[in-house]
Amino acid sequence: MTGQELVDLAARIGPVMVFLVAMTVVAEVAEIAGVFDVAAHWTAHAGRRRTWLLWLLVVALATACTIVLSIDTTAVLLTPVVIAMTRQLGIAAMPFALTTVWLANTASLLLPVSNLSNLIALHRFSALGVGTHEYIALAWRPALAAILATVVVLFVLHRRDLLTRYDLDPPADPHDRVLLWVAGGICVALGPAFVSGVTPAIPAAIGAVALVAVLAWRWPSRVRTVAVPWVMVLAVCVLFVVVDVAMRHGLESVLAGLVGGDAGSLWRVGLVGAAGANVVNNLPAYLALEPVSDGSGERLMALLVGVNAGSIVTVWGSLATLLWRDRCRRAGLTVAAGPYAVRSLLCAVAAVSAALLALSLA
Repeated sequence: MTGQELVDLAARIGPVMVFLVAMTVVAEVAEIAGVFDVAAHWTAHAGRRRTWLLWLLVVALATACTIVLSIDTTAVLLTPVVIAMTRQLGIAAMPFALTTVWLANTASLLLPVSNLSNLIALHRFSALGVGTHEYIALAWRPALAAILATVVVLFVLHRRDLLTRYDLDPPADPHDRVLLWVAGGICVALGPAFVSGVTPAIPAAIGAVALVAVLAWRWPSRVRTVAVPWVMVLAVCVLFVVVDVAMRHGLESVLAGLVGGDAGSLWRVGLVGAAGANVVNNLPAYLALEPVSDGSGERLMALLVGVNAGSIVTVWGSLATLLWRDRCRRAGLTVAAGPYAVRSLLCAVAAVSAALLALSLA
C-alpha cells in the first residue's frame, strides 16, 4: 500500500475506532454504575413471576441495548447480569443466555452504531447517497423481521422452560444514585443523538468523557478498572490492511463471481455474507465482500443482514459471540460448540431469510 492509501484508510477507520473505544467506556461505566443490574431486576419485578413475560422483557431489554449501545454491550455486559438473575429466580439460564447472544447479533441492523460492520459500511452508504435517516429507512424492515424471527425460534426451542413460574423476586444491589442516574440518562440520550445525523463518534466520545468524569468524582478508585479495548482496535486495523491487500491481489474478482452483480442477487449477497462470517468472522467477511456488494443500498444492506444476523452459527462468527461464550463460562454456564451451532443454525436461517425477504419486498 502507498502512503496515500494508508492515509485514506486511516481517515475511514479513524471515526470507527473512536466510536468503538468511546462506547466501550460508556458501557463499562454504565455497568459499574449499576444500570444493567437495575434494569435486569426491574425486569424481574415487572415479569410478575411469569417466566414467559420475564423473557419477553429481557428480549426488549436486549434489543434496545443492542440497537443503542451496540452488539458487544449486550453480549458482554448484559449476559452475566441476566444469567445471575435466572440463578436467583431458580429458572433455566440457557434460554436467556441464548436470547442475549442471538439478539446481540440479529438485532444489530437498525442503527449504524448497533454493529461495527454497520459503522464501517457508512462510508460506502454515504458514497451511494444514503445518509443516517435513509439508512434507517432501508434497515427497519429487515431489522424488525430478523428480530421477530429470532424471538419465534427462541420460544419454539425453549417453550417448556419459558412456560413456568418463578417465586423469588430479589431486589437490586445498592448503587450510588448520582452515578446511576447520570449513567442511565446518558445511555438514554445517546439514542436520539445517534439518529440525529451527527457522526456517531462525537456523541459517543462526549458521553464517555462525561461518564468518566462523574465516575472519578463519585467513585475514583473504579476509574482504573474501566477497560479500553486496545487489542480489539489493533486487530480491526490489521484486518482492514490484510483484506485491502488481498483484494488488490485477486480476491475481489473471485468474490464478485460468488455474489453476482444484478439487482436480483440480494439473496446471494446475504447468504454468501453469512457463510463467510461463520467461516472466518463477520468483520473480515464484510470487508472482503463490501467492494463487490455496493452497487446499491439494498445490496449493501443484504450484505449486512448476512454478516450480522447470519454470523451466529459458529462461536467465532462474531467477536461478540466469542466474548459471550467466555462470559457464560465465567458464570458457570457451559456452552458446547456443537449443540450451540445446531440451535444457532436454525435461528440464523430463520433470521436471515426473514430479513432478506423483507428487504426484497420493500
